[in-house]
Amino acid sequence: MALPVPLPRAPLPSEGGSAFWYEHELGWATAAGPPVALLTGLRFDVLELPADAGAAVLRRIGAAGTGPVALAAGRMRLLVAAGGADELPGLLDWLEWGGVALDLTAVGAGGRMTAPEPPGRPRGPTGAAPGGTVGGRPGAEQGAAVWLRPPEPGREVEPTLPALTHFGHGPGGSAGLGDRGGGVPDLVRLVDTAATECHRVRLLRGESTGTKSQPLAFS
Repeated sequence: MALPVPLPRAPLPSEGGSAFWYEHELGWATAAGPPVALLTGLRFDVLELPADAGAAVLRRIGAAGTGPVALAAGRMRLLVAAGGADELPGLLDWLEWGGVALDLTAVGAGGRMTAPEPPGRPRGPTGAAPGGTVGGRPGAEQGAAVWLRPPEPGREVEPTLPALTHFGHGPGGSAGLGDRGGGVPDLVRLVDTAATECHRVRLLRGESTGTKSQPLAFS
């Protein structure tokens, strides 16, 4: 009787490699590369937008209003609470951005994002980062994925992620979405700010927005 031949096992992440760092230091699921990828929809989802719009978002909101933030190939990736990707279309409609052509997308369950090198790790075969700097981070100029605001080992990422909770009272006591309290990052504010800056970038580039009468919204 022939014995069944077991399927080959997936290679274990090498100690000291990027996948090992993400899985053992942060507890994040990865997919083998190259390049190593982080699985979305488990611990976090991702909002993705042009780097120049994302830089304006970071200036407006500040570090307390976002979770970890990465940059790759001219795109900024803001980590948000798992499930946030599914909320994006409804939030844009609720915030009166529905129908406006925005270069603002989300990656959720079943998706993945390229894993930036862990913070403090050398890049490139000689330990030097290839290319120049974008946002103060080496290597981003040539498209390498880098952390602008890295996750912190030993700290759960979920409390730092912008999330949508329930209908309640917004800032100033007005009824609306996104009342988090306690200074916890607010997904509604982040999405509204990101949409505003994406729209602004498109106008500055002279591209069609799809709805010429749509005004800029400032939050």
